[in-house]
Amino acid sequence: MTILVFGKTGQVATELQQQGDVSALGRDQADLSDPAACAAGILAANPSVVINAAAYTAVDRAEEEERLATVINGESPGAMAHVCAGLGIPLIHISTDYVFDGSGDTPWRPEAPTGPLGAYGRSKLTGEDAIRAAGCAHVILRTSWVFSRHGTNFVKTMLRLSETRDALNVVEDQIGGPTPASGIATACLSLADALRNGARGGTYHYAGQPPTSWKCFARETFAIAKRDVIITGIPTSQYPTPAERPLNSRLDCSALETDFGIVPPDWRAALTETVNELIS
Repeated sequence: MTILVFGKTGQVATELQQQGDVSALGRDQADLSDPAACAAGILAANPSVVINAAAYTAVDRAEEEERLATVINGESPGAMAHVCAGLGIPLIHISTDYVFDGSGDTPWRPEAPTGPLGAYGRSKLTGEDAIRAAGCAHVILRTSWVFSRHGTNFVKTMLRLSETRDALNVVEDQIGGPTPASGIATACLSLADALRNGARGGTYHYAGQPPTSWKCFARETFAIAKRDVIITGIPTSQYPTPAERPLNSRLDCSALETDFGIVPPDWRAALTETVNELIS
């Protein structure tokens, strides 16, 4: 099985390259702002499976660059899906909790009504819809709060800030599931194998458990790192950003476990490993 990955330096793409025998396309080889180039990349590689681990992820900047975000997160995945449909190969596409409006406190099921709050979420939902419409075998894998020792993420930001500050204000009313990029990569490789063997696809959720707040996630990070940082919880209203964040990012992952035997990760164990690697 030959796996083509869109993305090269992102958190999940990096983990995919470390875990599996994959061919990864960076921006210089397949620019996601050019849907035709993405389609051509698949045709040139002629893979068995495509995994799209690349995206426009600048949530706040997307409010000013919605057209670009929609091309990268919406139109290019649609172009990938059309080529995959023509070749008869499956596509695995990583999506986000931001397709939901963040209301309530019940974990979102894959079939729950969507309602993105901002441009980033709208662009990702456009991609989901385009993939479904293309008719290829696929899994849309929604995830949340990704962290790893690679790239830019909350854990690395907290550790960096703790080098010069002994007190931080962190949002406490946004609840979600921190998810290790390594777990997402492992799940994607398992799904690739399952789809190649005829499994039905669809839309699924994969996120770390148990749900927590950014405040508690930060405190756990510093406890593992043995850094004495005072964390004060604040409401989202006291940390204004250009893009509105969902308050409820809990994801119900039961369907993925039922259909594929993929169990959601315990983020605490993964965080311990990640922090220890970063500070060693």
